[in-house]
Amino acid sequence: MFDKNRYITRGVKEEIGLDIQILIWSYIDALKKRKDINVDYLQVFELNTINRNDIFNQKLVHKQELAPYEKLYLLNVEEPVNKKVYVIDEGDYSTMLLAEEY
Repeated sequence: MFDKNRYITRGVKEEIGLDIQILIWSYIDALKKRKDINVDYLQVFELNTINRNDIFNQKLVHKQELAPYEKLYLLNVEEPVNKKVYVIDEGDYSTMLLAEEY
């Protein structure tokens, strides 16, 4: 799962920084390596800006429903955003899209 071609939608390209896109793919890759979790075809990333912190400016929560999983990341990125991003594995390819594009 999540091993073949990877695509992003126009919305992701326009609204999510490349640094965050790369991190999202890397978090999925890290999850795949874990032996204790079955990776769901739908990965959810909730992105929220942090305004009251001098070190971090982006909160990212990575989760899935089947084989429940949730992990919080605090990041310092160039352009923090408030968005929900889905990454869906379709077998032959995976697509990263904004929740509103679903």
